[in-house]
Amino acid sequence: MKLLRALFLLAAVATPAFAETILIRDGRVVTNGAAGVVENGDVLIVDGRVAAVGAEIAAPRGARVIEAQGRYVTPGAFAAMSEIGLSEISGSGAPNDADIEGELISAAADAGAAFNPGVTAVAVTRMEGVTRAAIAPSGTTTMFGGRGALVALDGGADSVFRDRAFMVLELGETGAERTGTSRASMWPAFEAALRDAREYPSRYRSGQGGAVLNEIDAQALQPFAQGHGLFLVHVESAADIRRLVRFAQRNPNLQFAIHGGAEAWQVADELARARIPVVLDPLANLPDRFERLSARLDNAALLQRAGVRIAIAPAPGAVDAHQARLALQLAGNAVANGLPWDAAFAAITRGPAEVFGAGDRLGRLERGYVADVVLWDGDPLEVASAPAAVFINGREQPLTSRQTRLRDRYSPVGRSR
Repeated sequence: MKLLRALFLLAAVATPAFAETILIRDGRVVTNGAAGVVENGDVLIVDGRVAAVGAEIAAPRGARVIEAQGRYVTPGAFAAMSEIGLSEISGSGAPNDADIEGELISAAADAGAAFNPGVTAVAVTRMEGVTRAAIAPSGTTTMFGGRGALVALDGGADSVFRDRAFMVLELGETGAERTGTSRASMWPAFEAALRDAREYPSRYRSGQGGAVLNEIDAQALQPFAQGHGLFLVHVESAADIRRLVRFAQRNPNLQFAIHGGAEAWQVADELARARIPVVLDPLANLPDRFERLSARLDNAALLQRAGVRIAIAPAPGAVDAHQARLALQLAGNAVANGLPWDAAFAAITRGPAEVFGAGDRLGRLERGYVADVVLWDGDPLEVASAPAAVFINGREQPLTSRQTRLRDRYSPVGRSR
């Protein structure tokens, strides 16, 4: 009985209390699920979860009713790659936890341990309709960029809801530069690192040490090397992607997703068969490096047409701590270049949730899903649109930030002369 009471107490502490029941009524509900778009639809939120979606849902006693008046009601956007919460002011000389320097730490770098939910960029991003993000360090001196985390943007102390969710891995030009300046050395180094991790701790305790990893990084890499986590791999060229596909086929226990993939359209069928998703930037169309010579603006449309799971985020090198909200604009540009609207919106909501293993509870408006819900004043993929209300875990969020408070304090508009 003591154990049972202790477990009940733990559950009470670990589970937030959501007292408010909310009915959002008469909206254009984008479910991202089998129901598609429900015109004149309602969304009922109870205890932080979506309790019902449909037409003419009766408001429970005591529920707060929000009239959508035909406006879009959608899942919250999910920034598929970001450094939000890892720095306050990038490039200013101020502390930046996204930058990992030195040779001591690479694979062991832990974004979740550095995430600060109180940085100003969190509120700025949230009020643009982004409710979740995948965060990771920007780079190290090796092919391993560190462990990424999944975070909620509600500003709460428990914002990190999945720590060490993925391992950032460089297997393109950047990875080659960090391992002997050649792909000929990069792939053997990656395979040796996997062996080091799989044989941790025995070879380290015996004094043998690792072939390429120190003990700290071998320990951090081990779960991923054993197939218990996702490798988010930066590759751009079709040749590098084909090598990754072949490696994945030889190692079916490992999990891979691509970040970048400028030339992924050339190998779309192979990616679809291998079930390797691609996190891409729809505006990455300039051949600024040799590995991006065949980049094109309809990359997302071609991949989606081939059946590849996609998510939309800034390209590697363009990811920072302050522009996660631009995922919505990127998705709008993808629509302008041939991607269907529903697929583009899914690529910034359901798509990232599925890529990072949270698609069973995030990214849809369906019964039982987490109530990350946004009511918009227009089409969410139009740059002039903005949220009228944002809910994370069923709790309405303030649509204010440090910038809006400064505006309201110092703007001369509306002041008496």
